[in-house]
This record gives sequence, structure tokens and C-alpha cells, in this order.
Amino acid sequence: MTRLVIMGPQGSGKGTQAVRVAEALGIPAISTGDIFRANIKGDTELGRLARSYTDRGELVPDEVTNSMVRDRLAQEDATGGFLLDGYPRNAAQVAELDAILEGSGTALDGVVELDVAEDELLERLSRRAELEGRADDTPDAIRRRLAVYHEQTAPLADAYAARGIHARVAGAGEVEAITAAVLHAVRQLTD
Repeated sequence: MTRLVIMGPQGSGKGTQAVRVAEALGIPAISTGDIFRANIKGDTELGRLARSYTDRGELVPDEVTNSMVRDRLAQEDATGGFLLDGYPRNAAQVAELDAILEGSGTALDGVVELDVAEDELLERLSRRAELEGRADDTPDAIRRRLAVYHEQTAPLADAYAARGIHARVAGAGEVEAITAAVLHAVRQLTD
């Protein structure tokens, strides 16, 4: 069983790497962003609520996100391990994830952080906004999300490092090389 988190600011490539790494490990990649976008596209109540936050560059409230993650981790395909992408984003969510895992008698095995320079992130997100026409990728929303990441999520790396389950991997370069580096880091964390 491998229970992992991949973290990094938006535009760092964590969604791409989550899918590739999870496939290589035979575990599901669980992306809160994908779940929110599916609900937004489906115009569900959760989707409308999520959109009201994401369009302003803000994060969806913890209670909504925590419930969604708890339900998802209880699904059968996640009992043999998982890779979380986009969760946890703050200290309260770390505590909730710990409680979820403790309730099932398990713990997190590793956290891989993708490190990408801010100018590269801004370029990637601007390009994504042009290609995908995403309403939540306006310049102001991008800057707000990066600021929130640095304030709330980046400090989680230190907390996980103190537990001995954190690795930082360069997130710039060829996709395949980054995947290989992430898989190497995972092997080191889980051996």
C-alpha cells in the first residue's frame, strides 16, 4: 500500500505527475481540482458553490473539501493506496487527513513537492488560460492562488519534513524526467 500526497503551486505540473506516478504505482490519482471541475461543468450545487470561490481565485472551504476527500478515500479503489493531488492545502486539512487515515488504521507514506520558479508558473498558467479558456485563470486569480499557496500550503512541507516523509523534486524540464525523479523520491520515502 502506498499513500502519497503530491504538492506544489498551481502550474507546477502536479496534476500531470499525479496521473503518471499513480499509474506507475497502480494506485488512483485523486484530484480535488478534477472533482470540483466536474461539478462545475455539471452545474451541480457543489459546482456552483466551488465556482463562486475559484472564480475569485479563492480556495473552496475546508468543510466541503474534507467531506469530499473522506468519501473518496473510503471508496474501494483507494483502500490499496492513493495519490492525493491538491489536498491537503493547509494545516487544518493536514489534521483532517491524519484523522481520516488514523480511522482506517493507516498513515501517509510520503509527500512529494514539485519545485518550480514563480516566473515559470506564471507563464504556464497564462498559457493554460489561453489554451483551455479557463475562467479561473485570470492574471489576478493566478496571483491570488499563488499567494494563498505560499501563505497556507508551502509551510506544510516543513511539517511533513519533520515527520521524515517529505521530498522536494524539481518540477521544470521534460515531463518524463520529472516523473522518473518523483518515482525515485517515492521509492526513497517508502523503503
